[in-house]
Amino acid sequence: MRITRYVRILLMAMAVLAMSAASFAQVGIGISVRFGPPALPVYEQPPCPAEGYIWTPGYWAWDPDAADYYWVPGTWVLAPEVGFLWTPGWWGWGGEAFLFHAGYWGPHIGFYGGINYGFGYFGNGYEGGRWDGGHFFYNRSVNNVNITNIHNVYNTTVINNTTVNRVSYNGGEGGISARPTREQEAAANERHLAPVATQTEHQQAARSDPQQRASVNHGRPAVAATDRPGQLRGSGAVPAREAGAPYHPPAERGGTEAGRPANNVPRPENRGNVAATRPENAGRPENAVPRPPAHASEIQPHERPPAPNTGNPKLDQKYQQQQDKLIQKQNQQHQQLQQRQEQEHQRLAQKNANDTQKQQVEQRHQQQTQQLEQKHTQQQQHLQQKQQPPRPKEK
Repeated sequence: MRITRYVRILLMAMAVLAMSAASFAQVGIGISVRFGPPALPVYEQPPCPAEGYIWTPGYWAWDPDAADYYWVPGTWVLAPEVGFLWTPGWWGWGGEAFLFHAGYWGPHIGFYGGINYGFGYFGNGYEGGRWDGGHFFYNRSVNNVNITNIHNVYNTTVINNTTVNRVSYNGGEGGISARPTREQEAAANERHLAPVATQTEHQQAARSDPQQRASVNHGRPAVAATDRPGQLRGSGAVPAREAGAPYHPPAERGGTEAGRPANNVPRPENRGNVAATRPENAGRPENAVPRPPAHASEIQPHERPPAPNTGNPKLDQKYQQQQDKLIQKQNQQHQQLQQRQEQEHQRLAQKNANDTQKQQVEQRHQQQTQQLEQKHTQQQQHLQQKQQPPRPKEK
């Protein structure tokens, strides 16, 4: 039945949303490209804006529409939870193409390809800071921290045994040969959170700027790092000093598989910024980083599914009425949540809330929206099960 296919699509979309609460890194592979990304550019780290912000290093992402890599600047991001650290995403050779493994938040640093991103991410673990007593302490030997504004600091010299290079991928010709340790594999099975909304918006800003594309900047992006997510202009934007290696454009960009999601999750059309959708100017799933809806306003009203066809007109009419009633109720709940979230935004603006308060509200809105969508998908599944035609009795 067509309704079965509809529900399956919803369930698959829900599974993508659920990655933020599951082992995100192990399933966060979705973009494959035939040629590897450029070398990591050389740049300086902007100062940490406030306590609780953690450095997330810059990386090359893939734009399927432009068939080109683009640089996502390194930036300071407010940790989504106390005790959580950032495991960077990384490119790795998969045998036939380069695959991107999405970054994630978690209690321990996992494997990130052995890539030396710098600033504490030297290929294995993180030397840039630690959590202690509910506060994040910064290692000033590898971080740009102003002790006038931030007092949670320490100085520990880091002995970096990693070969100093600017290689940006693992495996393949010329790639890093590191493999995950047992501890890193264990970290991959812990509770994780997907990139927060500000990180996704930061990536979108980089993707929409042609100057960030490798074919334009030749491995030396105009903005290599920023002091806050999404701010690619102004005094907080830091340009690259130089390219990490001479840039050699690929003989052919992409090919039939380049830039295509490796796991073809069905994509409901016109669903705002729901993960596994393609909103205008927001693009396809960025490097397999699922884009959960950040607000209820990003979700379009539920559409009426195909009419049931059991062969019994009266029963089909009954089922259709049940579906319509459920959709009407779900759309009302969307509107109610949207109104509450907009009211909170208005109160924040009136109070001139700081960045920390805004970030906390945004994270709560994203969680509310995902939970509501998951609830709606479960309701659709339950209704579909109830509407299954009875099995014929065995003689």
